[in-house]
This record gives sequence, C-alpha cells and structure tokens, in this order.
Amino acid sequence: MTPRTLPDAAAEPIRPSKLAHVVLRVSDLPRSRAWYLELLQAWPAFENEMLCFMTYDDEHHRIGLIARPDLGVADDALAGLEHIAFTFATLERLLATFRRLKAAGVTPYWSINHGPTVSLYYKDPDGNRVELQYDVFDRPADLDAFFGGGAYVRNFMGVRFDPEDLIRRYEAGEPLRSLTARPELPVGSTPWDELVN
Repeated sequence: MTPRTLPDAAAEPIRPSKLAHVVLRVSDLPRSRAWYLELLQAWPAFENEMLCFMTYDDEHHRIGLIARPDLGVADDALAGLEHIAFTFATLERLLATFRRLKAAGVTPYWSINHGPTVSLYYKDPDGNRVELQYDVFDRPADLDAFFGGGAYVRNFMGVRFDPEDLIRRYEAGEPLRSLTARPELPVGSTPWDELVN
C-alpha cells in the first residue's frame, strides 16, 4: 500500500464541491410527494411508506421527504429554514414552468425581480417556501457591478411583478435585458413594501 497524507485543512480552505440535497419533514407524505414531483418535474430515486428521495438530474436525490404525521404547518414566526431555491437555465424555462404549474393549480404567492434573479416563490403543502428563479447575470463581474452600483443599498428586496405580464412581454419579443432589468421602487414606497408573506 502507498501511504497517503491528508491536506492541512488549517492551512488552506477545504470547501464542499456542491450543495447536494435538502431533506424536509412533512406531515402528509403522499401530498408533499405529489407537490414536489409536479413542481420540479422530478422522479423518485427511492421511496417507501415513510420517505421519498427524489431527483431531477444526475444527483442521487435533490429533495428528501420524511413522513412525520404529528407535525404542524411551518410557522413564519419561528427561526428555521427561510426557503429552498432552484435555478432555471433560461427565463423561457422559468416562465413555461410558471404556466405549467398554474394550469395544475399551483401558483406563486410572491413574484419579484430581486435584480440578480427573477424569482417566483411558492409554499409547499406544509408551508415551506420554495423559490424558482432565473439568474439574470451570466458573469460574476456583471453581478459584482450590480451590487457595486448601489442598487442593493437603495433596494435590498426587489420589485414585484406580474408573471402573466412578463409572459406577454416575452412572447411579444421584448429583449431579454429589458425583461430582466429591475425597475426602480414605486415612488413613496420602501423595499419592505415589496415583501409578501
């Protein structure tokens, strides 16, 4: 055998290679299973009567659901997970997903252009928040310029938008840069006025 030496983690940062998955406790496994499979167009990698591990790509599972029928619904007033976010490669795919989900009766409670992302927020059957987003900036330098330009100092929240209007503008051929540009806050409002719980 050839001896091996571990790297010195105190001398150089050793970081994870990726965020692999999120596991949620759910009160009604069949209901939550159906909701996440529909939301993400995922499939079960493994499941039984107590849990479901699902994926939508080459990861063995991205979302895990564990049945805990004694649980209550998520409470926004308690510390805990704020939301889980999934990125779509194009604005077109995000908007097509909005349309598909709406036809299935799943609608966002909050649609907001944060600046770096165009985002749709949903609540799962237990009240956990899930963000479906499109990254506006392709290059880190462009994102740095957005942050460095003071946009987040003036408005750290973003500006709400109507997904149906954004679809109409997209289908009319409006340029992508125009569709994703974050507008200024309405006159007399604050970033907190854009928040929807």
